[in-house]
This record gives sequence, C-alpha cells and structure tokens, in this order.
Amino acid sequence: MPNFKAKKIKTFDLPFEKNGVKLLWKAANENIILVFVQVEEQKFFLQIKKEQDEFIIKADKHSKPSQMSYLQKALEVFKENFCEELTSESFKHKALLQKTACIVNDFDELIEKLKNKRIYIEIGFGSGRHLLYQARENPEILMLGVEIYTPCLTQVAKLAKNYDNILLIQSDARLLMSVLNSNCAEKIFLHFPVPWDKKPHRRIISQAFCKECARVLTKNGVFELRTDSLEYFDFALKNFLEFQSPRFSLKKNENLEISSKYEDRWKRQNKNIYDLSVWNLDNLENDNQKTDEPNLKVLTFTPYNLTCLQKELKNQTFKEEDFFLHFQNFYRLDDGTLLVKISLGSFNKPEKLYLLLGKDLNFVFKKPFKTKENLKAMKRLQQIFENFS
Repeated sequence: MPNFKAKKIKTFDLPFEKNGVKLLWKAANENIILVFVQVEEQKFFLQIKKEQDEFIIKADKHSKPSQMSYLQKALEVFKENFCEELTSESFKHKALLQKTACIVNDFDELIEKLKNKRIYIEIGFGSGRHLLYQARENPEILMLGVEIYTPCLTQVAKLAKNYDNILLIQSDARLLMSVLNSNCAEKIFLHFPVPWDKKPHRRIISQAFCKECARVLTKNGVFELRTDSLEYFDFALKNFLEFQSPRFSLKKNENLEISSKYEDRWKRQNKNIYDLSVWNLDNLENDNQKTDEPNLKVLTFTPYNLTCLQKELKNQTFKEEDFFLHFQNFYRLDDGTLLVKISLGSFNKPEKLYLLLGKDLNFVFKKPFKTKENLKAMKRLQQIFENFS
C-alpha cells in the first residue's frame, strides 16, 4: 500500500485544494489523524499516525479508493504541502482491477444491473471455464460470477470481454447473497469449493447460507454443488434436509460438458466427483420475521451527550446470537463533531462504517447493506444512542 514517513507535519488548515485533490476536513484522537479527501468522485481518508519519532501517512484501509492512483495523488499533495524531513516513501503497489464493462465495483451498481434479468450465479468461479460455458450456452441468461481472489477475477474479466451476458464482482459470497433481491436467480452453482474437512466452520455452506439460497432462488430455482469431498457432500445434504420438503438429485462421477481445472486434477488422481442438486426450498419456519430499518435521523446530540457517549462506549462490544456491534474508535473534528468508527453485522461478514455525530447523525461514506444481521445491529445502535440523545 502506498505510504511515506516524515519527521515533521506542518500545522495545516482545511479545506485545502490542489491539483484536483480536495482535503476537506480532519478528525483526530490521541494516536491518529484522519484527513477526509475527495479526488474526482472518490472519497476516502488519509491516515496520519505517530510512530516513535516520525509520522507514517497512508490510506485508511477501510475507506481506501478503488483507484490506487487517486490515493497516490492525494499522498503526493499532502507530502509536498504539509510534510518536512521525509525518511522513506513507498509508492509501489500491485495494480488494482482495471474497470471493465463486466466488473461491478459495488453492490448498488450490481443490483441496478440485475433488474429485470434472468440470472444464474456462480460462486467461486476460479479459472472461469464453467462460467464462460454457461454464458455461451445460455445467451438469454445473465451470468453473475462472484470471486474473492483478485487474480481469478482479473483473468476471467479478460476472457469475458467479448460477452455481453457476464457480470463479475469481487466479494465474499455470503455477503453478496445477503444483499441480493429475493427470487432473483434461477440457478446457483457452487463447484469445487474448498472443503475445509478439518475446519468445517469455515465452509461457505451453513444453515444461514442455505436459507439465503432459498430466498434468492426463484420458485423452481436450483442450487447445484459439485465436489470431490464426500464429507462436504454429506454436510451440504444434511443442511438442505432441514427444509420442509426439498427435492434432490444425487449423482456420482457424472461427466459434464465442461470440466474445471480442479476436476481435471481430481480425475487424474482417480478421485470420485459428487453432484448435489436441490430445489423446492421452501423457507424454514419462523424465518420470515422482518426487521425494519431504524430511523437514525431522529437522533440529536448535545456536546455533553457526545462526551458521555465517547467515554462510555469506547471499545465496547455488544453481542447477540446472530449479530454484533463494536465501537472501535472515536475522533474529534475541529468543531467538536464526533467521528465514530464501528463494526457491525454478522460475525462472518461484518461491515466497517464511519458515523458523524453532531447535532444529528450521518454516515460518512455509505450506509450498511440491508442484511438481517445489519438491520438488527443498527436497531441496537439506535437503542444505545437514544440513551445519549
């Protein structure tokens, strides 16, 4: 990640603008200064942290821009105008994903592009062989591929440049599933996931994931697992058997029209391949309780309230069975406004957010996605803040 170190930071007043970089305001605590930056449409924080006898200036990792060139430009402006006695700098970085027509950079953009489309989803598409095959064979279907690893995403984006029915997004699939609209996908493919036979708690398949599949799939939609792990196959089957009246198709060593590189490897090793297709996934009982979005705009704060809030909530964590809320850091703006960094939501897919608390409450970059866990955590946040409002 680009950064540099300096012995001295000059006193600086904001806002400040130069070369298309806007430094708009700053917030600080005893260890860190955050500078709110805007470069074109990108908004993010620069972080200034004192380490022994020098300062390190870099991006705040939870708000860094999607285009690294914007970060480097902001660092250059800050370095040239407010820093003295540089001790080191590192502006080398791995190239970020190039923005292409098939890569979607955020969930809001994705949801918009999925409207009124027939959709297949492939989770963990790897080399992309199966994804590209499905796109070729089903030109009327929009193939949505979700992948966590950047090299796979970059490689498949190049291969998909001549397709107009492929969208790719880099995300944890569990988070993606939780933000997709209900009844939107006709098929969900999960081919050769990491089996985690020795650490089953790390598997993508869980009771919560199966419920999301049931919600996202259309009435006759199908979930398809293909794996070389009999233990994983049995684990998935057991989870889907929790539904009221699921229908299954079970196959062993079925040759498909297209073979992934992992499947080729397992076949060379004479390993068995197991297929599990599931449909008719009616929702489990007591799983349809709706959590309304809390109205945080009604909250107001006085300076005294904010002081008490900061003192009592610093490093506090609130845990429930299926969600948590953690107050990670507090910062003060020059006008007394409180900047709060929180983590919330599901234990396996938490979100990091920044809130500005002045006379009212505002999100700095984005609101949390409207997952059940996030909405419950936000409701808890509202209840806590009402004690200081």
